[in-house]
Amino acid sequence: MSGHSKWSTIKHKKGAADAKRGKIFSKLAKELTISARASGGDPGANITLRTILAKCKAANMPADNIERAIKKGTGELQGAALEEILFESYAPGGVGLVIQCLSDNRNRSVADVRHALQRHNGKLAGTNQVMRDFQRRGQILVDADGVDEDKLTELVLDAGADDMSREGGQFEILTAPAAYNVVSDKVTAAGYKVSEDSGVNFVPTNWVPVTDKGQAEALLKLVEAIEDLEDVQNVYMNGDIADEAVEG
Repeated sequence: MSGHSKWSTIKHKKGAADAKRGKIFSKLAKELTISARASGGDPGANITLRTILAKCKAANMPADNIERAIKKGTGELQGAALEEILFESYAPGGVGLVIQCLSDNRNRSVADVRHALQRHNGKLAGTNQVMRDFQRRGQILVDADGVDEDKLTELVLDAGADDMSREGGQFEILTAPAAYNVVSDKVTAAGYKVSEDSGVNFVPTNWVPVTDKGQAEALLKLVEAIEDLEDVQNVYMNGDIADEAVEG
């Protein structure tokens, strides 16, 4: 197996801090609704829904909120129509960002994203200017502690994965988007610990080195500001941040 993931710089997630818990619950509810609409409300048959439910549990999301969001997805409760909106943008230094929104108001999403970029010296990019440096892939992250790499490799390849590599304390398994559920199910059934950040994600194919501490700080502040927006679900970037740029 070849390559490496640089997973620590692909995708930045917020913790469930009390001050931001309401926003986190709102984002998770949208994910539940979209997943249930696409593949049904039974987590036994919908592995994506099962993954989101694990995130909900980690965030201590109330059961009533979870049930309501799933029922909106299955049509048992009425809810606003949500659409996925993807923004391509550049951060200072030429780092590419793919901003994924789930929104019931496209105009609001566009205005909020544009304003956040402008405040942090970023800018929107044209269609496929950034996306050409990313691929949508199934991405399964497994805790490497105590794992036999050869056995896991054999398992995931037999299940239909494309590649596996190790980055720090995790193994990263890449699949075609359509194969994600099958491979993830096999890995989970075999008893491996799968990270809640696993899913169908935008994975960089080209990286932009970030070695300057000031640039790294500006980049992470921009990502945080965008993630804080109401409609933003995920921010993916291809900045390869050097350890020395974030230490000390």
